Amino acid sequence: MAEQLPPGWISQWDETYQRPLYIRQYYATRLFDVLRLFAEPETGHTQWEPPTDVASQLQQEAHTDPQGASTHHSKRRQYAAGQSQAYSGAADLPPMQAPTYVEPAAGAAQALFTPGLDQSQMQSQQYYGQPAPAPAQPAYGQPQPGYGQQVNQMADQFAHMGMGGQKGYAVHTVNLVGTYLDPQEISHPPPEIRLPPGACISQSPLANADPSYMRCTVNAVPSTNALLNKSKLPFALVLTPNRSVRATDNDLEVPVVSDTVIARCRRCRTYINPYVQFIDGGNRWKCCMCSMSNEVPQLFDWDQARNQPADRWARYELNHAVVEFIAPTEYMVRPPQPPVYTFLIDVSHSAVQSGMVATAARAIIESLDRIPNADDRTKVAIIGFDVALHFFSVVPDSTDVTMLVVSDLEDVFLPKPTDLLINLKEARAGIEALLGRLNEMFQDSHAIGSALGPALQAAYKLIHTIGGKIMVLSSTLPTLGEGALKPREDPKLLGTAKESSLLQPASSFYKTFAIDCSRAQISVDMFLFSNAYTDVASLSCLPHYTSGQTFFYPAFNASRAEDALKFAHEFGEVLGSPIGLEAVMRVRASRGLRMSQFHGNFFVRSTDLLALPAVPLDQSYAIEVQIEENLTAPFVVMQTAVLHTTSFGERRIRVVTLALPTTSNVSELYASADQVAIVTYLANKAVERSLSSKLDDARDAVTNKLVDILGTYKSTMTAAGSGASAQLSVSDNLKFLPLLCLGLLKHQTLPTLDNDFSHRVNAVIAKTRVLRRGPYWPHLYVVKEDGEPALRMWALSMLIQDRMDQTPSYAQYLSSVKDKVSSGNSFHSARAHLES
Repeated sequence: MAEQLPPGWISQWDETYQRPLYIRQYYATRLFDVLRLFAEPETGHTQWEPPTDVASQLQQEAHTDPQGASTHHSKRRQYAAGQSQAYSGAADLPPMQAPTYVEPAAGAAQALFTPGLDQSQMQSQQYYGQPAPAPAQPAYGQPQPGYGQQVNQMADQFAHMGMGGQKGYAVHTVNLVGTYLDPQEISHPPPEIRLPPGACISQSPLANADPSYMRCTVNAVPSTNALLNKSKLPFALVLTPNRSVRATDNDLEVPVVSDTVIARCRRCRTYINPYVQFIDGGNRWKCCMCSMSNEVPQLFDWDQARNQPADRWARYELNHAVVEFIAPTEYMVRPPQPPVYTFLIDVSHSAVQSGMVATAARAIIESLDRIPNADDRTKVAIIGFDVALHFFSVVPDSTDVTMLVVSDLEDVFLPKPTDLLINLKEARAGIEALLGRLNEMFQDSHAIGSALGPALQAAYKLIHTIGGKIMVLSSTLPTLGEGALKPREDPKLLGTAKESSLLQPASSFYKTFAIDCSRAQISVDMFLFSNAYTDVASLSCLPHYTSGQTFFYPAFNASRAEDALKFAHEFGEVLGSPIGLEAVMRVRASRGLRMSQFHGNFFVRSTDLLALPAVPLDQSYAIEVQIEENLTAPFVVMQTAVLHTTSFGERRIRVVTLALPTTSNVSELYASADQVAIVTYLANKAVERSLSSKLDDARDAVTNKLVDILGTYKSTMTAAGSGASAQLSVSDNLKFLPLLCLGLLKHQTLPTLDNDFSHRVNAVIAKTRVLRRGPYWPHLYVVKEDGEPALRMWALSMLIQDRMDQTPSYAQYLSSVKDKVSSGNSFHSARAHLES
């Protein structure tokens, strides 16, 4: 039976969405070409809903003659009977109702509805998976099924989108000159990620990665590499896969999939996520990266804990962008090993006199309860070093401690291999007794020298079969045995082309040893105390290649409360933080994208596999992304996977998924840019540049990149074009970019200040650790009203200008950038491009 439409209306069957499209004829249009709909040249307004006059009639026809407006399509799509009513409006279904199941013994298989067929021709078919009488309801709302979407909800989505296309980014241009910047806005979220309709199969607000876990420099990916180059914007990811979860920040715990059912693409090995599509009646899923069709695991819809059917749409991996899987045995090379902490403590004369030994011993005692030891398997070893090695044997359940001294530094050996690495719980009393007397044992020592290299070799021999962490507390430049170093600080080289040579390791021992540690799943943390030159550049190789951390305390003196408190706090945080052990990390992306360069503390084991013996809390990594071929898909997906062992001995896989729309419009590219991610990336590139060239080149590279971005924005997005202008324009979401770049230049890493060189080198190493969860800021000075008169006078004089020493104020820096942008003089002959 043909439907009766009001005058001026026609209906056509939409092959893409398999439903009638109602068209009102009054003017010519092709607005719906973007949705792959079709309309005749003489037609105008289109809609999914039937005109009011025929709504009731169609409701009756749905039960008698469902052929509708189109009867010439030979290939028809099948729908559940409930969905057939949704087409005609006969069913009063909730807008986000979860799929239902029928017990095999209680009822027949669920009927399917095929548009255009009689009821007698309809086939019967059950839903996917195990049948369930009452599927569980998701805690965060009922997610939208991928292949069983209700048409009413889809129509509502189109209605909210106006003409049914993807919501674009609107550019709001601001003039930086004279614009007040509210510091509170720097913590605002980056530009919203606006995915096309139907990209996600879940309605959960947690289906895309939070910026604190994974963020991109642009939240709309350019469809071509030429467009990216035209915009001058960088394309990179900033990852913090093991970020801290703070109750004070209302952070949510990462959900854990505990049934060991892990669905992965057979071709690209992507983990199933909210951006896949279910096909073939839900029995297969289509990969969102390579479009491979994969089978759904048999137990995907089964609750193994309760031994009953489960609701597929309540699974964490289909609703959360950040999720952890408990890994089955095939993800293990060996059983999970216990956490191991080996403390290498400098007990030389200078270390004892500065109070470092006493402060370190007290900090370890206070942190014993914080060290991860949920399963009582954690092991601890303590080794002292000066001109010799001092091993300590602790008897379990006793306070008896024996010190064994090895003075042979050429051929290091373990005097009692079985008694040096002890269980923390069993030997707790002995460990506390040892640490309580440690400072007194070396109080009268006059040993001047450091055998750090042999101490590292001894620690490696002790734990290399298990893995773990080596915590080095050093107060003296290594001078004995392997890895001996000499003072090489030369103030005459600062600011010259040879300055970068001081940032390179002086000995190959530390890099070679670090790579050996990485293979043995050993991570090294460095706590450096010194009143003199320490050669942080050489010693920092250990944390760099073993995913550790470097802490530097120049001129440390425990008699100063601020020094002791700072070290005790940071040392306690490192010991008490939950870490991932024996980890590997890989970032996958949609076809056409490739991870090209990696920045952070890890060892690149293969082209894109990063080895991390430990994954410290809140440690960040920057990864550059390259567009290898044009992107034709409406959105792309990037997924980070970290396979690791938890502190309590469980093998897990943390998966972080980020979906971003694609664009061919340069204005949308600017409107979606993330200024904080851009500056974080620029900081990594500037540090990399400083290791191979002068620090001046690194500073110039940051400014020149900023000039490139602002200059391109001015020529492409403003009426001023490439000519001179009194304004300095940029999109509103990038208005803090010049200030953040200036803050980076004023940071201890890159300023033109006459500071201690070891302090500067440490700032280079520690920049991502110190600023892991925030942007770069200039220094902050706190001056009290009744403070020191000279300091107060200096502060009052600085109120008229915010420049410090040789670095410019924000107004001066902005004026300089504006002049370069207006004149087009970007010093192309001398610039140090970050892209090179």
